[in-house]
Amino acid sequence: MIWTVLLLLFVGMPLLELAVLLKVGEWIGAFPTFAIVILTGVLGATLAKLEGWRVMLRIQQELGQGRMPAPYLLDGVMILVAGVMLITPGFITDVVGFLLLMAPFRMLMKQWLKSKIEQNIRRDAIDVTYVEW
Repeated sequence: MIWTVLLLLFVGMPLLELAVLLKVGEWIGAFPTFAIVILTGVLGATLAKLEGWRVMLRIQQELGQGRMPAPYLLDGVMILVAGVMLITPGFITDVVGFLLLMAPFRMLMKQWLKSKIEQNIRRDAIDVTYVEW
């Protein structure tokens, strides 16, 4: 199962991105397509950096008040993934990256991830016992 997902991710996704880039290049031309890819990369990296700093400040506030910042740590991971997707050339990865930068979408993703983890715990697919090293 995991190998299939990895194969689709690392082989299928670049091929799909290339097909979309070529089609957009046919519609609007090569230079505008190239400019859009560069612009979304720069804009996305800037937005990811700003959103990352905002979440980092929130994590520091939570830690300063003695609370575990678990939800904000997950936000930070999603923002990191968004930044990587936005600097990766392609329109599909840009759409997913920009969605991950939006707090409401991240909240939906966290709820989905939580339900998936809970399902795996109920099926005993995840062992949550504490191991001391």
